[in-house]
Amino acid sequence: MRILSTFFFLITFSLASAQSEALAKNYFEQGEFEKARSIYEKLFERTPNRIDFFIALVEVNQQLEDFKASEKLLKEKLNDRLKRPQLYVELGYNYALQQQDSLAAINYNKAIDFTVENPNYSYTVGKAFTKYSLLEYAITTYEKAMENDPNKDYNIQLAQIYGEQGKLEEMFSRYVDLIEKNPSFKASAKRNFSSFVKEDPSTEANSILRKVLLQKLQSNPDVVYNDLLSWLFIQQKEFKKAFTQEKAIYKRTGEDLSGIANLAIVSIAEEDYETAKEVVNFIIENSYTPEAKLQGHQYLMKIALQTASEKEYPTIEKKFQSILAEFGTGPKTYALQIDYNHFLAFNAEKKEEAISNLKSLLSNNVSAYQEARIKMELADILVFDERFNEALIYYSQIQKKVKSDVLAQEARFKVAKTSYYKGDFEWAQIQLDVLRKSASQLIANDAMELSLMIRDNSLEDSTQIALKKYARADLLALQNKDQQAIEQLDDILTNHKGEKIEDEALLKQAELFEKTDQLQKAESNYAKLIELYPDEILADNAYFKLAKLYEEKLAKPEKAKELYEQIIYNFADSIYFVEARKRFRTLRGDAIN
Repeated sequence: MRILSTFFFLITFSLASAQSEALAKNYFEQGEFEKARSIYEKLFERTPNRIDFFIALVEVNQQLEDFKASEKLLKEKLNDRLKRPQLYVELGYNYALQQQDSLAAINYNKAIDFTVENPNYSYTVGKAFTKYSLLEYAITTYEKAMENDPNKDYNIQLAQIYGEQGKLEEMFSRYVDLIEKNPSFKASAKRNFSSFVKEDPSTEANSILRKVLLQKLQSNPDVVYNDLLSWLFIQQKEFKKAFTQEKAIYKRTGEDLSGIANLAIVSIAEEDYETAKEVVNFIIENSYTPEAKLQGHQYLMKIALQTASEKEYPTIEKKFQSILAEFGTGPKTYALQIDYNHFLAFNAEKKEEAISNLKSLLSNNVSAYQEARIKMELADILVFDERFNEALIYYSQIQKKVKSDVLAQEARFKVAKTSYYKGDFEWAQIQLDVLRKSASQLIANDAMELSLMIRDNSLEDSTQIALKKYARADLLALQNKDQQAIEQLDDILTNHKGEKIEDEALLKQAELFEKTDQLQKAESNYAKLIELYPDEILADNAYFKLAKLYEEKLAKPEKAKELYEQIIYNFADSIYFVEARKRFRTLRGDAIN
């Protein structure tokens, strides 16, 4: 019975302490320091070994400018049998608050002396210095500890401090030292580097990191430096330079092509097709397995599809058939077959053949995920062919088949998009509202964008006539019926002038004008959108696209430069900001290393 009573007493005491602590913290945060001190005094009296209550009491006295009370507390604690040299930092800081800098320095140095005698104190002392931004003292503490005890490693703390001080070379060097000792830290270091490294290679941080890595590589040709240089060049979108580093890694290790394969994916996504081809051909030439060679051929076909003109389609079709003849048409090549049938349907105008091929592929022994991917492509083709109800069935099956995969959310978004094409905006809106909380940020953003467009264009027009016309133009563009889509958008711009849909229609039509080489008309649309809707959500799109049009197709670099500058000064939150700044600097003639 006594044990039970003791147990309940301890539980009650613990709960009461927690409540008092929370109340004291709240008073402290609200600036009611007298009330906070009263509670902390009681908490410290009841639990004198709780260092957090002790420090809180010291700090609340300092807020009340009762420095003598804090000094008395600290000196009494320092006379305890238990050594806590970090309290010399607290005492020093208490003197610093009173402008007694010489006494502060004496106590700071006492704390450091303790760590020299016993490096085990260095972490708590260094942390105390960092707490008060006494960074030089913290550096001295950590560096002396590492000198006196080779087993101590405070490179991560030193790197963070150097980062706060803006000492980039020292920071990068410390992180690299950490990676040398513990290669598993590499991913964490890259995340830290990302806070400093930018896409622009000429920035100070980029230049310093490159210098640090090259110096390390010259003195010690370890592949870890090649890997970090490759990462840096990828951030700068200098994929050819990254490829040089990845080849060096492969030549040294002779085993893993995963870094080169990742570079292929990134360079394709960034549309550096020249480098991508080199990378992929290297993969094919050096692959030891049929799977790796197949993947390489699949990448080459993706590049071919992105860069081919219509007259090259027969050659591409034959190339697909040749690869499938070599590697087979079973589940192992399902991804390549999806790409092939996408090409047949969307480019070669062979929808029925593509649908037949994909249904045949489904009859093979494919996995649940493979089945979902195949059905997704099949449904996309059915939407392209305006067989909406059949497509919706497949999308619904995917959601049931792979419930926990992001593919299910993608299928739900396509249900919404298909409903939108059909003009069933209410059902589309229901699906989109669910997806706005999607785990996939890309899907959530796309869902929000479409949802807002439907909602905005339904408020002032309950019949949704203009929205239906726009959805139809959207579908025609998907079907590569560009001229029909342009005409449909003309109808909107003529008959729904000044309505909410106008900016969307201007932008969509401008993009189609560009696609069909009607560049003067594209220019006119972008300019009109900027003139009529300078503060709307699509304004930065228009500025950037018009600037690119001037730079790349109309040979008007000065006009392009002016528009990029507008984005830099007026659209700092735009997704185009970084690219606009880079292009502006290039046009201005800045040296980009």
